[in-house]
Amino acid sequence: MNGTHDDERRMLREDGHTALASLFSTYHGRLEKIIRFRLDPRIRSRIDAVDVLQEAYLETSDRLQSFLESTDVSFFVWLRQQTLQTLVDVQRRQFRQKRDVNREIRFASTGTSDGTSLSIAQFLIDQLTSPSQVVVNAEEMQWLQEALNSMNGVDREILALRHFEQLTNNQVAEILGLTPTAASNRYLRAAARLSEILQRLNSNTGPAR
Repeated sequence: MNGTHDDERRMLREDGHTALASLFSTYHGRLEKIIRFRLDPRIRSRIDAVDVLQEAYLETSDRLQSFLESTDVSFFVWLRQQTLQTLVDVQRRQFRQKRDVNREIRFASTGTSDGTSLSIAQFLIDQLTSPSQVVVNAEEMQWLQEALNSMNGVDREILALRHFEQLTNNQVAEILGLTPTAASNRYLRAAARLSEILQRLNSNTGPAR
């Protein structure tokens, strides 16, 4: 655990919930971006990332002591885990309200295969599509998801964590239980594969745009 992690843990031990409020505020912007990336597109219009963060803060406040008693995770990685679990709970409530069991999400703290591919695909489509362009059709979205699903699952998740959640290499290694060197090598491989997918998408090798 590096100096920053030690400092954060010491702050939390000494100042408790006062330190938690300060650190949560520091990481608020990063957590909000993660929520927006991981949020299921089907219910995006019904969930506000800020509301999720407010609920996540209450959960982390209740569980602060369990973090302080742990020795194997950094504060930000733990905070991200708690925030994503809150997002899982919020999304499940939304789907139950729709009374459609077939749409129940399958989503874990590091993302499921389908969930991560969907998040990446939606993010890329949002970036590639401007108001002047024709709305991306269902076949193109399906092709993009299938192309992402063809990637190795760990590589795809590393891509999501590094490229879209903008986590550091050490944080990715901690989340996935890899060495920093292995995480870095797999990220380079995943980034190269994503570049190939985007080239095919832009050159119309995939579905017609």
